[in-house]
Amino acid sequence: MLRLYKENKDEQQTPITPLSPKNDNGSIQFDYAGNKIYFISLGCPRNLVDTEVMLGILLKAGYEVATDLVDADYLVVNTCGFLEASREESRETVREVLRNRKKSAKLIVTGCMVQTHHEEMQKQFPGVDYFLGSGDVEGIIRAVESTQKGTLVTNARSYLEVGEVPRQLSTPKHFAYLKIAEGCRKRCSFCVIPTIKGPLKSKPKEQIVKEFHLLLDQGVQEIILIAQDLGDYGKDIGFRKSEGLLDLLKELLKTEKKFWLRLLYLYPDEISQDLIDLIKQDSRICPYLDMPIQHINDGMLKAMRRTTSKKDIINTITALREKVPGVVIRTSLMVGFPGETEEQYKELETFIQEHPLDNIGIFKYSREEGSHSYNLPDQVPDEIKEKRYHNLMKLQMKLAKKQNKKWIGKTIDVVVEGYHPESPILMRGRHYGQCPEIDGMVIINDGRKVKAFGNKYKVEITDVADYDLIGKVI
Repeated sequence: MLRLYKENKDEQQTPITPLSPKNDNGSIQFDYAGNKIYFISLGCPRNLVDTEVMLGILLKAGYEVATDLVDADYLVVNTCGFLEASREESRETVREVLRNRKKSAKLIVTGCMVQTHHEEMQKQFPGVDYFLGSGDVEGIIRAVESTQKGTLVTNARSYLEVGEVPRQLSTPKHFAYLKIAEGCRKRCSFCVIPTIKGPLKSKPKEQIVKEFHLLLDQGVQEIILIAQDLGDYGKDIGFRKSEGLLDLLKELLKTEKKFWLRLLYLYPDEISQDLIDLIKQDSRICPYLDMPIQHINDGMLKAMRRTTSKKDIINTITALREKVPGVVIRTSLMVGFPGETEEQYKELETFIQEHPLDNIGIFKYSREEGSHSYNLPDQVPDEIKEKRYHNLMKLQMKLAKKQNKKWIGKTIDVVVEGYHPESPILMRGRHYGQCPEIDGMVIINDGRKVKAFGNKYKVEITDVADYDLIGKVI
């Protein structure tokens, strides 16, 4: 969850009294005064970019950001609808906002869950004033300025910023996300993203390059390319395999400026030798890959409709480690997919011990209505999913700590981002192998030489703490 706010100490809060005259059609009409907005963004970085666009549109129109939820005249919740767990988080967030907003505040709910479940949400949350579809981002002004309750959910299931649409970054000034595509052309049997977000839509290269340079000109030092699968970029306009991504990266790398370029996400079947060579050749591309594999057993991969195999995955990992020294590999694994046997699960345990990866996100299979796997036989009981999940998490933590020990004694570049959330004596930062809000951090116990947050410093790693590294600025 991300809460966006900006302090404005000079302006006095204007008392707001909602009016409720009846229209001819019997609906309630509202008259909202004040112009303070408050955003809550749930889910993935792609959702966050959409939130930043809505924020930019409203700021350009003269709205201001509230210091707190209770101070806001307009509240916007950008929901996630990927899994039942994320939908429940969205519901609970809406409940929280309805409980805590001031009586005169207007609530707009938008995002993926609205796109697929807006009728259900309208019944469950009659207190919401406006529902806005995930592809209707530019309708935020209409939603905010509407004088009556309403819904705008069109067939545009996903949004790609193009042209001169304003965007207000909400991330710290030194890093930002750049969305290069929306939707998905893959048909993994457990996933409903193609239903939620629609087919693959690649942003024009010229627009990406323009946004890229605009971010650099604003002082952003780390740009994170995001899509459902970066390797699919351009396939809707004629490129094959990862040729579109390669073409784009080469264009971005033509500038002589220094920066970190991070790639999220790349499926193993899209990681070509040419792409590995490019990562090796230009140090500005972080030698870091988030490579979702989900499973390692061939039977499970086939049932999941993954276009890869155990042999292919191991070959890709081996090639990356041979060609790109110091490469950090992150992945996601799923336990409890329908039909998963104990033997197939054990194969996962063996795999991460024989081919230890730096970071692993582990998920329990979620039975999503509308997915191919929803009606598959041999659904795994929840208690078995839970057991396998905890066993794999426990094993991965042990392996991650061992992996992290390889950094002890090394001196590496670290972006120092601020004070540690649990102690004003410590600082926190990230090296090239740590993605914001996903991976661990570098805990800095001696930051006397730090002059400003958001800059890179040389840090000597002296110890590890589970998923985190510990070091001092030298």
